Amino acid sequence: MIDRAKASGFSLLCGGNFRTRGYYVEPTVFVDVPTNSEIWTEEVFGPVLCVRGFDTEEEALNEANNTRFGLAAAVMSGDPARCERVMRNFRCGIVWVNCSQPCFTQLPWGGVKRSGIGRDNGDAGFWR
Repeated sequence: MIDRAKASGFSLLCGGNFRTRGYYVEPTVFVDVPTNSEIWTEEVFGPVLCVRGFDTEEEALNEANNTRFGLAAAVMSGDPARCERVMRNFRCGIVWVNCSQPCFTQLPWGGVKRSGIGRDNGDAGFWR
């Protein structure tokens, strides 16, 4: 998927290279990729980030929620009220605020829509 995005001429900010041994890829950041492109619309399980700018919270939330997936989201801001407002409007299984990907084994973890099946961790994961 990374190679196809690079071949399509999408703006690669950093990364995108693979190690010759093993199954490792550098953390990769693309900027302003088309919202109908594979790398934007598919759920990438790897260190790949596509970044786009937005003018309003509403525009950002509409774009973030316009997907058939819903595993996780992150919001970064120095304004706690904005973090709370945006967090409550994401349609996904987990939202991180000013961090990325901590996993608390005491809490259920999983996605919505076509992301994940059920819940892991916490009581939900124990009884599954």
